[in-house]
Amino acid sequence: MFHALLDSAPWWAWLGFHILVFAMLALDLGVFNRSAHEPSIRESGIWTAVWIALALAFNGLIFIYMGPVHAGEYLAGYLLEKSLSVDNLFVFVLVFTSFQVPRKNQHRVLYWGVLGALVMRAVMILAGTALLQRFAWMTFVFGGFLIYTGIKMLLHRDEEPGDPREGAVARLVRRFLPYDPDAGYGRLMVRRGGHTYATPMFLVLAVVEVTDLVFAVDSIPAVLAVTRNPFIVYTSNVFAILGLRSLYFLLARMVDRFHHLGTGLAVILALVGVKMCIAEWFHIPIWISLMVIGIILAGCILLSLWTTRPGRGRA
Repeated sequence: MFHALLDSAPWWAWLGFHILVFAMLALDLGVFNRSAHEPSIRESGIWTAVWIALALAFNGLIFIYMGPVHAGEYLAGYLLEKSLSVDNLFVFVLVFTSFQVPRKNQHRVLYWGVLGALVMRAVMILAGTALLQRFAWMTFVFGGFLIYTGIKMLLHRDEEPGDPREGAVARLVRRFLPYDPDAGYGRLMVRRGGHTYATPMFLVLAVVEVTDLVFAVDSIPAVLAVTRNPFIVYTSNVFAILGLRSLYFLLARMVDRFHHLGTGLAVILALVGVKMCIAEWFHIPIWISLMVIGIILAGCILLSLWTTRPGRGRA
């Protein structure tokens, strides 16, 4: 497995990438967001721009050191993961609203959620690439799963999600861990009377982590349909996730306006599933994949903003 990692990129590239990521995370939480507060639109916009700029700058380094093909694969993977992560925002809004998480504490929940997501996705990416390299027929399994997921999203996109407070994750936490519903959202655990209790923050974090894991089951095979290079898949995923927190606070008040984005994502998942299944016989250049993804996403976003503009009801 480690040979596959070093074959995809040299050790110094892996090390340098993680140093950059952890330095930025330390700067984010340890300096700019040390105290719990609700990020303003301006602050969220600046951090969103910073993460996007870093992702594109890293794409430039890939272009220089790995060539235009890998750079195109990275950009396609980043766009896929970024667009799918926007779909996560709808669920995050539902979770935070249902559990009545104060806006000043949401940033810290998402911060720890991102750290957990990085670990889980690293394991899933390694497992996915290893399966594809060892068993060629897994290509059709992953591709078929993406087609199924895309069709399922199209058929059930208007269904109302359930209450996360009564979901399986929340019930399991309350059943198997000592839980204090009045402990607040300042810490994951509290100690009282010689006993340790999980807090509402821990409960919400567990729901967020499992939600991200469910979304990763869709998004990682989608990126693997674009490239099998573990370094490209991992770095594009990480950069897309790192900007999710600031993007949440930037778009949380207007997520309902992206009404048609789910349709576009469903179509994209189905198309990349088809691409994955026919890759053995038909090679589709990465620039075509990029163009198709970009056109679908741009069209759905513009259509959503147009049909939900002030003075007009949702289409």
